[in-house]
Amino acid sequence: MAHARILLLALAALATATVAVASSSSFAVSNPIRPVTERAASTLESTVLAALGRTRHALRFARFAVRYGKSYESAAEVRRRFRIFSESLEEVRSTNRKGLSYRLGINRFSDMSWEEFQATRLGAAQTCSATLAGNHLMRDAAALPETKDWREDGIVSPVKDQSHCGSCWTFSTTGALEAAYTQATGKNISLSEQQLVDCAGGFNNFGCSGGLPSQAFEYIKYNGGIDTEESYPYKGVNGVCHYKAENAVVQVLDSVNITLNAEDELKNAVGLVRPVSVAFEVINGFRQYKSGVYSSDHCGTTPDVSTTKP
Repeated sequence: MAHARILLLALAALATATVAVASSSSFAVSNPIRPVTERAASTLESTVLAALGRTRHALRFARFAVRYGKSYESAAEVRRRFRIFSESLEEVRSTNRKGLSYRLGINRFSDMSWEEFQATRLGAAQTCSATLAGNHLMRDAAALPETKDWREDGIVSPVKDQSHCGSCWTFSTTGALEAAYTQATGKNISLSEQQLVDCAGGFNNFGCSGGLPSQAFEYIKYNGGIDTEESYPYKGVNGVCHYKAENAVVQVLDSVNITLNAEDELKNAVGLVRPVSVAFEVINGFRQYKSGVYSSDHCGTTPDVSTTKP
């Protein structure tokens, strides 16, 4: 397959992201057949309630554990997870009562401590010198729309799951590339995050321990391309590089950096060019983000998570 030659934007700035979660439905009560997964869910709920007692809050936690497929090794762990879950629930309620521009919600991370979340979901804090003075050329501000959501143009890829690997930087990279490819060709594509995990270490990236999209773009540029997800599927663990040039479908000609925290440059790029790759520093409150425009008084300069801003 011929390479698609694409010029794209990379940046490090502040942004928001959300996680999509799906749940499955159960069989009707009248149905005499019970699938194995439903039996396992019933066992998990019973285990949780046996450790906590049948209180209203314990039942809510048990249903949470079933919904997100949790697995607890002992009654002591059930109690510890329940304590964290209860603290998370109180944070959600107290924050949402404030009438802020965003809302929090219970999600699959709500029984994880902040330290666990940092260790399993965030990469090591990074310093990106390339964004201290970016090279994005501002376009005509008069043409800037009031709002812009590239999902409405059909060029933003579906949400993917990085699992227990600090590889968000790879998904941010492929998300921006996939949008640029679709914008240029009218065709959808899914690119290989695992190739970046395994192969981009020579550009100051560290696989499941973190990296930066700007450095990933440089790797793809000098490597000569990136494979498809199908030819180099995601594993969510560090592995040996087995990139094959014949499977490469997208080549990066160049990338542009937006100055750190320069919101006018970010608006200009998103509003007039295409979705961009964003890196930012996560704080504890963001862990349970649900909807709205997230804001915080904390404005860090050492990003530890990346996403794509549509």
